[in-house]
Amino acid sequence: MNEQVRKEHGSMAADSLTDDLTGLLNHDVFQLILELESMKSRRYGTPFTLALLNLDSFPLYNRQNGTSKGDSILRETARIIKETIRQCDIACDIAARYSGNIFAVILTRSDAESSHTAVERIRLGFETFTRGELTLSAGLVTCPRDAADGNSLIEKAMEVLSRAKTDGENRVYFSRSEVQPVAGRKPMILLVDDDRRNVRFMEALLDASDYDYDVIKAYDGNEALSIIGGTEVDLVLLDIMMPGLNGYEVCRRLKENEGTRMIPVIMLTALSDSDDKINGIKAGADDFIVKPPDRSELIARMNSLLNANSLNKKLTSIENVLISMTNAVEAKDIYTQGHSARVSNMALSLGRKLNLPEEEIYALRIGGILHDIGKIGIPGEILNRPGALTPDEFEIIKTHPEAGYRICQPLQKPLGPALDVIRHHHEKLDGSGYPDGLKGKDISVISRIMCITDIFDALTSSRPYRGAMSREKAFEILNKEADEGKLDKRIVGYLREIIDSVHP
Repeated sequence: MNEQVRKEHGSMAADSLTDDLTGLLNHDVFQLILELESMKSRRYGTPFTLALLNLDSFPLYNRQNGTSKGDSILRETARIIKETIRQCDIACDIAARYSGNIFAVILTRSDAESSHTAVERIRLGFETFTRGELTLSAGLVTCPRDAADGNSLIEKAMEVLSRAKTDGENRVYFSRSEVQPVAGRKPMILLVDDDRRNVRFMEALLDASDYDYDVIKAYDGNEALSIIGGTEVDLVLLDIMMPGLNGYEVCRRLKENEGTRMIPVIMLTALSDSDDKINGIKAGADDFIVKPPDRSELIARMNSLLNANSLNKKLTSIENVLISMTNAVEAKDIYTQGHSARVSNMALSLGRKLNLPEEEIYALRIGGILHDIGKIGIPGEILNRPGALTPDEFEIIKTHPEAGYRICQPLQKPLGPALDVIRHHHEKLDGSGYPDGLKGKDISVISRIMCITDIFDALTSSRPYRGAMSREKAFEILNKEADEGKLDKRIVGYLREIIDSVHP
């Protein structure tokens, strides 16, 4: 492959081309080649596909099994890639170790759809080699369709790779400019307007687009709510001026209902007054378009909302997967069953007591549930040790906040501050905590709350090395640590008020 690269892209010293561990091209050389291939594609119109491949959960594997085994996995991955891609005069694909456990492949003279098969073979080969212990995810983009220069291609491929990992890992995804299917079906669009001529006009607009929707119709607000109550609707195009229930009221009811509040609503009206738009926003509308709409603008806004709604559904599923992983952790540790739920509930009560914003309340709820998820990689014999842990064993236990953070990091955007809770729930104000040894104001309020509720529940629960402590003894220990400058004294006091009000 290096000889072919020299022929295509000029002479380079052999030792400057490759990554020492895998023998594939290194990052810098690959970036140069990618830009040159992009220039050729723009000039001659010949497509190629960039694939970024990432080994799922590799940092955790590396930490648990050692770098020697990790390096062996990386070398074997490179071998599988080299044996799968084309290396001939007609079409020479180019592979590199892009960074860490991310590999990059340029599949020449190929669009993403045709390249999918080749990358899928790499994925299956890797899964077979590791016997399912490790998996691989990939994101594919095509030049010039998805992006026309090297940096943009990398950025786009990273986005697609992130989506593959967010959707559950062990997947090969390629970028699509069209709206994504919803749960294996066409998106369901509900048209709501009391004027049948308007409904026919909107239906014709959707039919004439390049996208494939299922369309259902309602001619008043009550009928719309009835349809949504019995049908999985993915987006509502809603007229405002209707007799009976107007569009504002229909939208308000949808957004107040937990089961329907995530359905995107685009309000359609002949009115252009800013007050009408403000009222639509107050009702919870996701977008607002004046009739008659420009078809291209309408379709673009619909597809943006449909994709966002699809992502929200996936994130809900992923949240459930993470919670299942937490349950798996608690199943390993027979002494902590129910611990995460109890900590989450106490933390929520404290957050509300402190009048924290909704984003931080959510972080306490989900962070409380997930705070010990990193223990999934800790052997059960350590978690259930009946006596005191050895120093080495305690060091292993101390890895769980960072491990949990890394597990959840691909969901950084939806989890937000909850990631801070997962990583920092064992930090102490005096810097004696772990994993980062943070001090004072560097520790967020929500992390302080999680630390205190976690300690309290641990103290008042049975452990393999001691029985459950009384409430008084637990608060004696919490107050002592607060006096020593380790815990937030105010939060300890609020927790005491909450516990005493529930168990007087």
